[in-house]
Amino acid sequence: MKSALRHFRKLAQLVVAYGFCALAVAGSYEDFFRATATDDAGTVRTLIQRGFDANSRDSQGQTALYLALRGESFNVAEALLKDSSVDVNALNASDESALMIAALKGQTDWTRRLIERGAQINKPGWSPLHYAATGPDTAAVKLLLDRGGDINAESPNRTTPLMMAAQYGNEASVELLLARGADAKARNDRGLSAGDFARLAKREALATRLDALGR
Repeated sequence: MKSALRHFRKLAQLVVAYGFCALAVAGSYEDFFRATATDDAGTVRTLIQRGFDANSRDSQGQTALYLALRGESFNVAEALLKDSSVDVNALNASDESALMIAALKGQTDWTRRLIERGAQINKPGWSPLHYAATGPDTAAVKLLLDRGGDINAESPNRTTPLMMAAQYGNEASVELLLARGADAKARNDRGLSAGDFARLAKREALATRLDALGR
């Protein structure tokens, strides 16, 4: 009887300890992503030092590094980039990397720093260059090209960076891609050319020029 009672007490202690542990993990998870959103680098560093996995994903499948750059929580991004445990090539639920969001937002310095930290410039599917070409900053496009970005990279539906720049990006990015040898004749799976993409954005003069280059 006494043996059974001791066993029951040990089991109860384990259950209580596990419960506290689970609550601590849950609390850390919420605190970590709250700190990321509010650019609270001190809390992020403290949680990582206590063993929290900096590569954890939030409920939407986003990594903290991606969220920090998207939300311009640059103090948190700095802390994460300096932590050797952080995987700069981790992909979110949409197959996007931190480099892709930095390139899209025209964060050229962060684009450079991520590359220097080992971020993958070329990847299957949508690439960082597609995202840079879509964004406002030609400097990010140039940086990725200078570091070996595939100028004619194809998305899953064979859309190229030139097509994205023609519809969404800075027209200076279109000129840069053309000067570096982007293929104006390429068509995606819907049969659309870069000229067609420009036309969708009502960039008629650009569309006419791209059509001529694509003949």
